[in-house]
Amino acid sequence: MEFSPFNNIVKRCLQGMGMEEKGNPEEASKLFLQGWNEATNDFEKLLAAHYVARHQKTVSDKLKWLETALEYALKINDDTVKSAFPALYLNIAKCYEDLGDTGKSKENSELATLFKENPSDKGPFYHGTKADLQVGDLLTAGGNSNYKSNLKMNHIYFTALVNGAGLAAELAKGNGNPRVYAVEPTGSFENDPNVTDKKFPGNPTRSYRSQYPLKIVGEITDWVRLTPEELQNWQERLANVKGEIIN
Repeated sequence: MEFSPFNNIVKRCLQGMGMEEKGNPEEASKLFLQGWNEATNDFEKLLAAHYVARHQKTVSDKLKWLETALEYALKINDDTVKSAFPALYLNIAKCYEDLGDTGKSKENSELATLFKENPSDKGPFYHGTKADLQVGDLLTAGGNSNYKSNLKMNHIYFTALVNGAGLAAELAKGNGNPRVYAVEPTGSFENDPNVTDKKFPGNPTRSYRSQYPLKIVGEITDWVRLTPEELQNWQERLANVKGEIIN
């Protein structure tokens, strides 16, 4: 199950988050519930239920929707979803704590700890950029951020989703053509904390970062390009993003 910014339910959730940022929770709640009603597979149901949950008026209703999200997550056996388990179990544990059920709160807290581990993703991995590079070149940390030009990055970033790398390439600074390269990490890596459990539960974009270089092993040309309108929308969305980058 591949996470995609082009997915209709993902778009619906992004619309809902936009309403939250504008201080309109009622409209956000309607959009998330619309996403739930439109969802056609387990992954879409997981995403929508996660957002419907946080707009519930009572703890018991919030718990019901969180457990619904978990139910669908447990049906999906891939790395797109595994990273969502710690946050889901922690949120469920908090609900049980608020409801006075310490036994179930402890049980879910322990499950959250059990699932919180180093990324198990085996790739293949990709990096998007506007730089013209060759097989064998090394991508290293220390470059300027694409989103804050005065910030030197302590890590090099990559993803296991080719279209995610394509999106990064389109949004990268520079005048060259967007390029997507197949890469191999040369050392340990971690979930990108800038996206993990931020907008979406877990790390569905399978985004990672490393302090070790990435070795380019090929170039990918078969990836989904943004339309000019989509590119402009993404650029505007990034320009309005508030908060610090975890570096």
